[in-house]
This record gives sequence, structure tokens and C-alpha cells, in this order.
Amino acid sequence: MSRNIVVIHGPNLNMLGRREPEIYGTMTLAAIDAALIERATAVGATLSTFQSNHEGALVDVIHGAGWAADGLIINPGALTHYGLSLRDALAMLKAPIIEVHISNVYKREPFRHTSVVAPVATGQISGLGWRGYLLALEWLLGEE
Repeated sequence: MSRNIVVIHGPNLNMLGRREPEIYGTMTLAAIDAALIERATAVGATLSTFQSNHEGALVDVIHGAGWAADGLIINPGALTHYGLSLRDALAMLKAPIIEVHISNVYKREPFRHTSVVAPVATGQISGLGWRGYLLALEWLLGEE
């Protein structure tokens, strides 16, 4: 059975590779997406990606693609801490949701320690760099 995975990247993630490489590394968002698509395709899954700096656009994608998804990976960026409309859109979904953060948010500024998304996510991966996305994908692909 084919799996349909949706990956959503929040604000400023389009700047990966240039943005604070000491925190976020040098891998670009395009390279992360390519690695995810390659892995999904290798096992017969379908994977789509979307990035926006606008919360409403992310909510629109969740309203559209999220309902048909077998799993969703999201890095909400700064919306992690205050994106209540994003959180509410995710809460509507039945598919498993994995929240991913490239840096270990719990070793950073105190405001980053609270996620409004975590209570509606199935799980969270934080601090494992861009490979956290791959780990989330592997978990979703193994989920029956």
C-alpha cells in the first residue's frame, strides 16, 4: 500500500544553509526535501513538501493536503511557540504528526522551550540536525 506523507516547513526555513549555520547547519531546504523525496520514493511512498513564511498559507496546506495524508512532518519554526491557528489546524487531522526541530530547542532561549504544537503531535524530534526529518519519515513509513 502506498503511503502519502506531507512535509511542512515554517517561517525562515527557506534560509537554511545561510541562516546561522552554527545552529542550523549548512544543508539547504532544497537538499533536505530532495533527501526526503528520494527515501520515500525508494519504498513506494509519495511525499510532498511545502514551505511558507506565512501561517495562513501553512494552515491552507494542512486543510488541503493534510486530510489525505497518512502522516505529516512539520517544522513550525517560530510558529512553534505561538501559532495557535497552525496548532488548531493540525489538531483536526487523524494522521500521525511528527514535530521536527533542527536545533535542540531545550538548550536554547527559554521562549523556545514551549511548543503549542506538541500537545497535538504524535511525537517530537529535536536537536538531531536535518536528519531529524529523515528519522521522522522512517517512523511514519514504519507505522502501520
